[in-house]
Amino acid sequence: MLHIVNKSPAQTSTLASCLRLAQPGHALLLIEDAVYAATQADTLAAMKPLKVYVLQPDVDARGMKGRIGDGVTPVDYAGFVDLVAEHPTNQSWL
Repeated sequence: MLHIVNKSPAQTSTLASCLRLAQPGHALLLIEDAVYAATQADTLAAMKPLKVYVLQPDVDARGMKGRIGDGVTPVDYAGFVDLVAEHPTNQSWL
């Protein structure tokens, strides 16, 4: 399953809700303001059992280049499409 989160953990509890329900082996894609979570050590630790991706254009738009934590894979828009195609089940957390 691919979980897609677009809200910063400072704005809503969406990411926390996602992490409570996500299972080891699932993938997580952080887009829009959710990319801020990829810079927080405590949040990254909670994401450990998941394969975590960030949308690179959103990282760049927020001036966060070079601040993304270890173990987080950046993807472009084509990579976003590939992730959706690889995971027949997707959940967008709004």
